[in-house]
Amino acid sequence: MVVGGDPLLELLAVDWFKVNERFDSVALHPKSLVQSEAAKKLPFILVINLQVPAKPNYNLVMYYAAERPVNKDSLLGRFIDGTDAYRDARFKLIPSIVEGYWMVKRAVGTKACLLGKAVTCNYLRQDNFLEIDVDIGSSSVARSIIGLVLGYVTSIVVDLAILIEAKEEKELPEYILGTVRLNRVNPDSAVSI
Repeated sequence: MVVGGDPLLELLAVDWFKVNERFDSVALHPKSLVQSEAAKKLPFILVINLQVPAKPNYNLVMYYAAERPVNKDSLLGRFIDGTDAYRDARFKLIPSIVEGYWMVKRAVGTKACLLGKAVTCNYLRQDNFLEIDVDIGSSSVARSIIGLVLGYVTSIVVDLAILIEAKEEKELPEYILGTVRLNRVNPDSAVSI
């Protein structure tokens, strides 16, 4: 369990897609939650698109929303409108295997990972959203770990916390942007898109 107070953003939805090729810019797809009339009225949406290399490939897409406009001078505001290098140095994920085989728990660990330093992240900033496409296949280590996880995914429960890493004293404490619990995900339930 990751403890850190209430998240700044609210989880709206999670999509689980099956695709032949890597799928970037999910938020621009006409059937994306971001393109709905209700979502267009939200002040801000953060889209995390975890691209899982497999046969077929999968995309785990998480949508988080702000209830009010984001302060441009806040850490989140600077992250949203920052450069890719700024984002890469700060975009952090903390995994926790709540239930699962010890081998998977050991491989995944519980240490925070700066995703922009470990794998390739592409950022799409438009209108009221920021999408982060996380290419897990861009790292042989990450690809190996996700391959192991996929073998046991129907029997594990994973908590994920998403943060922006503080680099200066004035940015502390770090706040959790969003969380999600993935409970025994079935690869066969992925929707083709």
